[in-house]
Amino acid sequence: MEYRPLGRTGISVSELCLGAMMFGAAGNPDHDESIRIIHRALEAGINFIDTADVYSFGESEEILGKALTGGRRDDVVLATKVGLPWDDRPNHGGASRRWITQSVENSLRRLGTDWIDLYQIHRLDPTTDVDETLGALSDLQSQGKIRAFGASTVPASEIVEAQWVAERRGRERFRTEQPPYNLLTREVESDVLPTAQRYGMGVLTYSPLAMGWLTGRYRAGTEAPGTGRSHIFPGRFDPTLPANRRKLDAVEALAVLAEKAGLTLIEMAIAFVVRHPAVTSAIIGPRTMEHLESQLPAADVALPIEVLDRIDEIVPPGVTLNPEADNMSFSAALEPANRRR
Repeated sequence: MEYRPLGRTGISVSELCLGAMMFGAAGNPDHDESIRIIHRALEAGINFIDTADVYSFGESEEILGKALTGGRRDDVVLATKVGLPWDDRPNHGGASRRWITQSVENSLRRLGTDWIDLYQIHRLDPTTDVDETLGALSDLQSQGKIRAFGASTVPASEIVEAQWVAERRGRERFRTEQPPYNLLTREVESDVLPTAQRYGMGVLTYSPLAMGWLTGRYRAGTEAPGTGRSHIFPGRFDPTLPANRRKLDAVEALAVLAEKAGLTLIEMAIAFVVRHPAVTSAIIGPRTMEHLESQLPAADVALPIEVLDRIDEIVPPGVTLNPEADNMSFSAALEPANRRR
């Protein structure tokens, strides 16, 4: 397992990050099995774990708190997130000082720790001045409750704005960005990844397997699985949609390429992500031990130039094959409500 600097935080993290979204009611409700998966990941050399307060509404954080007892916490770089709404009550979401300061205490309690290594804004809140958000996070860092902070799924223009605001107002700044990135969703290569590089930010990418598309389960001529996330996100999996047919064609070509290279599609997909110069760590999100064991070997894969060139022919750099469903980093300005005359 390779370890890399997390931007300019001075923290070193493994090139694979264990994502904990699938631990709890939303994925694997068996706490003991989830803990075994976490321990196996640590044994394999992963020292970076990412979760969020909203994952299974706190249950994911509680499972991590149990798993990191017995002296394990000190060796783990622990990241969590705040911002997605918990319910429809006012002020139970967003990036205001009010919600951030309330939520961090709840996360610390559930995680069973005195500090969070990386505290991330799950989505920037368009109703909150970014200076308000940076000020609250800077204060938490000064208090020692968090070591560094970042954000997730932020367009390049808003990354730049947040950096400028921090400089002008004397705030601490976002040190990391967490965008979606995989073989089928490459738009961040055009702007988000180079922008993060210019500001010396660490990048932890999510969805390296494209929500299951790159596991080999979705192939042309086969019936799509009825389990997993296909029933939650139908637009991303409906094979009758032209964009998803393009994805099926690409997956078929990528699977053939992986086989010729002596790799599984899973290994090639994750290795592709972690080899981008801007990427610090790829978040893998196993729900079972089998999932984890199929993903760990990617850390030892170095893709040859000819394989990378062929990938670029199948899905060109900067292209997302189903942007309406899969590009989770587009600006809020493109939402229909914000562009209707």
